[in-house]
Amino acid sequence: MTKLLLSLHVLASILAVGPITVAASMFPRYARPPAPGSEGPHDHDMRTAAFLHKICRGYAVVGIAVPVLGFATGASMGVLGDAWLLASIVLTAIAAALLMAMVLPGQSELLAEGPGGGPGTEAGAGAPTVAERRSTAARLAMTTGIFNLLWATVVVLMIVRPGSTTGA
Repeated sequence: MTKLLLSLHVLASILAVGPITVAASMFPRYARPPAPGSEGPHDHDMRTAAFLHKICRGYAVVGIAVPVLGFATGASMGVLGDAWLLASIVLTAIAAALLMAMVLPGQSELLAEGPGGGPGTEAGAGAPTVAERRSTAARLAMTTGIFNLLWATVVVLMIVRPGSTTGA
């Protein structure tokens, strides 16, 4: 049973978290408005960004299977109290919180502003300027990088399992 749970956990990780990390990493590039004075296919980019956001949202729901299967696997292996697993749980919780509290809302914010910042982009109209939208996209790219780094760390902990007595 342990091998089945572990296999399902790894498959869920690859099939759910993998698409989120890729789509979230690509999103800021497509949502960032073109630099002032440059022309580009921004409407097409925003459609791509909307699609990437939909991937992130959908796979975030499916991604719930990863920690559920992880807990079941850890219980089956008798390692729920091991430091490497506890660290992985904490990092997974931080990554999930980052996704839900910053990445997905940041994507939604950039999509809501639309190409060119939407109507009323004149100074003082309350809508974000192109520079502000570019800054928001840059912050989102950094946040997504941290999210991805957290997942990479969890993967390393799952493989190396420092201090584990269950064998490598």
